[in-house]
Amino acid sequence: MDTVPFRTILEQLPVQLAAGRGPDIARVTDLNGLSKYYLDISPYLKDREYWDRNFASTAAWLRPSPDAKGIYGFMSQLTLTAPFVNKTLFEQANVALPGPKATWDDWVRATRQVAQATRVKAAMAWDRSGHRFAGPAISYGAAIFDSRGELTIDEGYATTVRKFVGWNKDGTMLRDVWVGTGGSTYADSLDEFINGNVVMVLSGSWQIGRLQRSIGDAFDWVAVPNPCGTAACSGMPGGAAWVPLKVGHAHKEAAAFLDFLASEPAYEEFTSRTNNIPAHAGLVAKGVSYPDADRAAGDALKAISATAPSVAPAAYRLQGYKYNRAIMLPTVTRVTQAIVGELTVDEAIARIRSDMQDALRQARQ
Repeated sequence: MDTVPFRTILEQLPVQLAAGRGPDIARVTDLNGLSKYYLDISPYLKDREYWDRNFASTAAWLRPSPDAKGIYGFMSQLTLTAPFVNKTLFEQANVALPGPKATWDDWVRATRQVAQATRVKAAMAWDRSGHRFAGPAISYGAAIFDSRGELTIDEGYATTVRKFVGWNKDGTMLRDVWVGTGGSTYADSLDEFINGNVVMVLSGSWQIGRLQRSIGDAFDWVAVPNPCGTAACSGMPGGAAWVPLKVGHAHKEAAAFLDFLASEPAYEEFTSRTNNIPAHAGLVAKGVSYPDADRAAGDALKAISATAPSVAPAAYRLQGYKYNRAIMLPTVTRVTQAIVGELTVDEAIARIRSDMQDALRQARQ
C-alpha cells in the first residue's frame, strides 16, 4: 500500500495511467474522469447482487459510459460539502446562529458581525475548489447543464461569481485561501478555521476527523446546513472510490480484495474508524456507530448526513459527469484573477466559459 498526497492522485496518477503504468487498485476522487482506465470486476465477484443492492446510487459515477453495466469499484464513503462554524465566537459576540433555512446573505451578515466583535481575520473562507464553489452556484440557480446536456455557465453561475468576488474584496472572505495559490491548485480553508482565524468555512464531511483531532477543546464548533440561494440550499456530494485498474496484472486478486473491502463488516468498520458517511445502502438504513468520535464530531456527522435530501439533482449529475473538471478548474483560476484584479468579474465569467469549452473539445478528441 503506497500512501501518497492528494495532489499525487490528482496530478501524477492520470499521467501514469495514460502511459500504461500504475497500481492494481487506487483510491481516487476524479471518479468518472479516469473511468476509461477502470477494470470491470463483475466476472470475479462472488455475489454481484450484493453490489447492485448496496452501491447502486453511486455506481454510475464510476462507469465509463452510460450503457456500461459492469462493476468498476465502489465508493469508500459518501461525502457532502457543508459549512463549519466556530460556535464559541458567536457566543462571545452575542450573535445568534442563523436558522436552518438561512441564506448565504444571512450568514454573511451574521459572520461579519461576529468577526467585527471578536476581531478575527475574516468572517468566512471557502476551500479553493471548483467542487466547493458548485454547491452555492447551484443554490443560486445554476443549471450546470443546458437542454442538450452540455455544461453551461448561466446567470445563476455568474451571480455566484459576482457574489464571491465581492465578498473577497470587501473583507468578508479570507482572501489568502484563494489568492495564496496559483492556477487551479486546490487549497483548503481548515487550517485557518482550526487556528480560530475565521468564523465559518465551507468544506465538507471528510474533514470532521481532522477537526476533532486538531481542535480538541480549544473551542466549540458545529456543522450547519448549506445556506440557501434563490433556487436551492444545496451542497455537493462526492467522496473517494476504490477502483480496480486495467493496467494492473492481478485482476482476480484485486477483485477479491475489493470484494472483501465492500463486505458489510469491513465497510462498517472502515466507516466507523474514519468517521465517514457510508455510501452503502444497507449501512445507511442500519446506521453506523462512531465510538471514536467526540460529541462535536458525532453531532457534525449527524447534521451533515441530514442535509443529503437537500442536495439538488444537478449536484449529483455534475459529480458523476466525466468532464466535470472542465468547469471546476477554470472557475478556480479565473475567479482568483478577478479577486486580485487581473480580470473584471465579467471578463472572468467569459474566460470560465471559453476555458470550459476548450477543455471539453480537448477531452473529446
